Amino acid sequence: MPSFDTVLEPDMVEIRNGVDNSAKEIATRFDFKGTGARIELKEKEKEIILNGDSNFQLEQISAVLVDKLTKRKIELSYLDMSAKVEKLGGDKVKQVYKVKAGIESDLAKKIVSAIKTAKLKVQSSIQGDAVRVTGKNRDDLQGAIALLRKELPEVPLTYDNFRD
Repeated sequence: MPSFDTVLEPDMVEIRNGVDNSAKEIATRFDFKGTGARIELKEKEKEIILNGDSNFQLEQISAVLVDKLTKRKIELSYLDMSAKVEKLGGDKVKQVYKVKAGIESDLAKKIVSAIKTAKLKVQSSIQGDAVRVTGKNRDDLQGAIALLRKELPEVPLTYDNFRD
């Protein structure tokens, strides 16, 4: 029986390259010389840490990061940029961006309900941080993919493990 998995998995290699390019630009830019401005990626925790001397400088670092990630065709919706700015000692500030990976239960339920309400001839089930969709033929599965792209355009879902 044909099936595929719906997952939310960013390309961590491209994100690492974008962060590294941002760090290089920050190190060479004139307005960041002699400041505590820096950016780093913690891959195991899936976090991008921005450090700066002021809120304005954090905004500038964030703009550099966004520019580098968009040039590498990384969806910005993979990043959770809603974290508060933390004050460190003195006038230093820090902000942490989380990299979203894996489908959360709320989103998984939304995906399953979207497929059920469309009355397609497919079944969907939540399996950990992915949603597996199975059907009798390939055309039904492709219809389900098209439906999910239309219903949830703000979520950068990927479809893998497609089996006949």
